[in-house]
Amino acid sequence: MFLFFLLSLPTLLSAAPPYPYDTSYLIDCGGLENFTSQFNQSWIADRFYTGGAPGLVAEPHNFIQPQERTLRFFPISFGKKNCYLVNVPNGRYYIRTFTVYDNYDSKMHSPSFDVSVEGTLVFSWKSPWPEDISKDGAYSDVFAFVSDGEVAVCFYSIATDPPVIGSLEIIQVDPLSYDSSTTGKDHILVNYGRLTCGSESFGPGFSNDTDVFGRAWQSDMKLLNSNVKFQVLSTTDHIFGTNQAPNYFPTHLYQYAITVPVNANLEYELPVDAGMDYMVWFHFAEIDSSITGAGQRIFDIYINQKKVNTIDIFKEVGSFAAFKWHYSVNNLNSTPLSVKLVPVVGAPLISGLENYGMVPLDLSTVPNEVIAMRALKESLRIPDRMGWNGDPCAPTTWDAWEGVTCSHNEDRSGLVVTQLDLASQGLKGYISGQIGLLTNLVRLNLSSNSLGGTMPLNIGQSSLVGLDLSSNLLSGTIPESLSSSSLQLVLLNNNELEGQVPDKLYSIGLHGGEIDLSGNKGLCGVPSLPACPFFWGKGGLSTGGKIAIGLSCVVILSVLLLVIYIFCIRRGRNDYDFGLPNDLISLAAKRNRYQRQKSMMLLEMETQNASGFPSTLNPL
Repeated sequence: MFLFFLLSLPTLLSAAPPYPYDTSYLIDCGGLENFTSQFNQSWIADRFYTGGAPGLVAEPHNFIQPQERTLRFFPISFGKKNCYLVNVPNGRYYIRTFTVYDNYDSKMHSPSFDVSVEGTLVFSWKSPWPEDISKDGAYSDVFAFVSDGEVAVCFYSIATDPPVIGSLEIIQVDPLSYDSSTTGKDHILVNYGRLTCGSESFGPGFSNDTDVFGRAWQSDMKLLNSNVKFQVLSTTDHIFGTNQAPNYFPTHLYQYAITVPVNANLEYELPVDAGMDYMVWFHFAEIDSSITGAGQRIFDIYINQKKVNTIDIFKEVGSFAAFKWHYSVNNLNSTPLSVKLVPVVGAPLISGLENYGMVPLDLSTVPNEVIAMRALKESLRIPDRMGWNGDPCAPTTWDAWEGVTCSHNEDRSGLVVTQLDLASQGLKGYISGQIGLLTNLVRLNLSSNSLGGTMPLNIGQSSLVGLDLSSNLLSGTIPESLSSSSLQLVLLNNNELEGQVPDKLYSIGLHGGEIDLSGNKGLCGVPSLPACPFFWGKGGLSTGGKIAIGLSCVVILSVLLLVIYIFCIRRGRNDYDFGLPNDLISLAAKRNRYQRQKSMMLLEMETQNASGFPSTLNPL
């Protein structure tokens, strides 16, 4: 028993702890029902999209996976920009898309469109697509950080082509993965090749072999230089150092390897785009049991003919253990990217190879202005055709939302909204008070719509130079905040505004600016407008104010009448509806008897005087 425990101890010690991240969404774009795949993946019906319509590939029987048969497409009627917006905890995410055309619309024309993740352009689909990709589809994936609590995957129509997507996977991963502590959070890693050497493609959605990150590993056969005869090595033994933080590389990856005869080179040519930085990851495991010590297998690594490292796997980690190493290629100026393993002692060997384009994170709209713009989207009832989805200003390679102009903020760390021109768009909502968060707004034009409600009190940003709200249904008074701005143009004509016009606002027209307040029957207090009643305070008195004063008077009068009734009228009718104390009643009775006796005595004496007897008493 003790011997068994010693033999099992290495296995127990190498057991990986539970994966600590549980946020994941597998979205069947265009799908109508949730389902569980043959590889035990839980897919959810299509949701989180901002627009578009569901579709079905022309030949669904050619697709094994259910999520590959449906799709969502975005006609130009939903605007040039549409997104999937998924609320998630902040962190790092593996994001994979499946894109397919397969003549779903019977037009025999694969579309042109761009795809961004977190406001950064990462994929560009140009028509016509290669025949095999158009018919069978293709997977693309990235690693990206999320700092605003929302994954944004957006699609941008080129010309009038409708973008398409077949499925979307979002899986939370370790934030320290792929050496992010060194490279920082300001890059998106775009997969340019993730190869398993000597094995068939594997990973979630392709086989029962798992990868907790959701990564799919494709066979290296198409990218391996076939001029050299190669040998595949494999093992079923456990490989130490796999499925561990922060990268959680799967055991299966290291159970296969490719080698070549002694003195032969092992070479790959990886497809890349010039002018970018790349991060190349190498995976090794010495699974040849004939290698029993350091110095028996040594080889050099060359990238684009430059020697970058010398590798002795056994010396680094021993046998049947995973060894990872990566190298960054800066500003690659040629294609393809050549990776060559040159023997020093014995033959070179490799288990896996990854290549990621390091795409700098594009600037995004500052958070407060995103809040303001989304509030305005709701309050103004922006129609779908205007494509107000995702980040209002990003990516910078595309135009901002329709009718929106953006620029860099002062320290060039983000983007801000400087102009809104939504004139004559048929808007029927109101102006949200969140517009005050647009502290860099220079010009605002919402004229010739049907906007109602009142003007927000904070609409007078200090940056505002031009304001055109003419020909709407705005009511209420003109906010005092407009007096403190830098306005040179104010057009409020043809609305339902009322009250006193602020003097400072009117003075714009006296200092070379332009102001038009005509067509508002309730405005007063400045030249060309009626005088305001003497009791109107600064800013005038609105209809609401008049109603409030009238109601206040009615309430006060009612209270006054109630007091008069209680203390005068009601009391007058009930003065003797109460009893006096017994002592007071007795005293009053005695006094009354005394007064009657005295009166009778006086009467008798007067009678006697009348008969001739003189009186000696004085009346009391």
